[in-house]
Amino acid sequence: LSELEALMERMKRLQEDKEDEEASQEEMATRFEKEKKESLLVISGGIWAFPVQFHVSFDDEIVSTDVSRYVEDPGFGYKDFARRGEDHLPTFRAQDYTWENHGFSLVNRLYSDIGHLLDEKFRMVYNLTYNTMATHEDVDTTTLRRALFNYVHCMYGIRYDDYDYGEVNQLLERSLKVYIKTVTCYPERTTKRMYDSYWRQFKHSEKVHVNLLLMEARMQAELLYALRAITRHLT
Repeated sequence: LSELEALMERMKRLQEDKEDEEASQEEMATRFEKEKKESLLVISGGIWAFPVQFHVSFDDEIVSTDVSRYVEDPGFGYKDFARRGEDHLPTFRAQDYTWENHGFSLVNRLYSDIGHLLDEKFRMVYNLTYNTMATHEDVDTTTLRRALFNYVHCMYGIRYDDYDYGEVNQLLERSLKVYIKTVTCYPERTTKRMYDSYWRQFKHSEKVHVNLLLMEARMQAELLYALRAITRHLT
C-alpha cells in the first residue's frame, strides 16, 4: 500500500475498533504515559546553531542570519517538560483545567472579549478541512486532526482522559512526529526536506492545514499553563 492508502486503512480500522470495544481508563492512561515518554526521545531535525546563527533551508541551500541582536534573551527557547529517564513525568490533566471551562472565562476577565477571539481562532483552525486526503474526497479527517492536536498537547504533558492515545501511535508515523516536534518546539530548525518527507502524496494546502493546527495547539497549551498559574495565584 502507498503511504496514503495505509493511513486511510489505519483510520478505518481505528473507527471499527472503537465501535466494537472502547479501551478502559487504565489502558488509555498507560498509552498516554508511553506516548509522552516517547515524545521526549523524538529528536527534531534541521541544523541547530541558535542563538548565534539562524539557519533557514530552502531545498539544499542554507541561508544563515545572525538574529541574536533582535532578541532580549537569545538563550530563551523550548525545553522538554521533564528530563529523560525520569519515571514519573509531570502531567497536566486537562479535565482539571480546560480552555472551555476555565481558561476562556479567565482570559476574558483579564482582557475583555479576547477570549471570544481566541476561541473562534482555535475552533476555526481545529475544524479546518477540505474533507480530502490527497486525491480522495469526502473523507472525514476528524480522527487525524484530533491526533495531531492531542499529540502536541501530549508533548507538553497535557492529557485528555477521554482520548485514546493509541490513535496517535497508529496515525502519526515517525517522520511526521519528528516534523511535529520541530515545527512546534524548534521552528527555526525546520527544513524543506523535513516538510517533504511526510505525507508525500498530500497537497501543499493540506500540509499547511497541519502547520496551522500545530501552531494553534501549541498556543493553547501555553495559555493553559499560564492561565492555570494565574488562577492559582488569584485563589
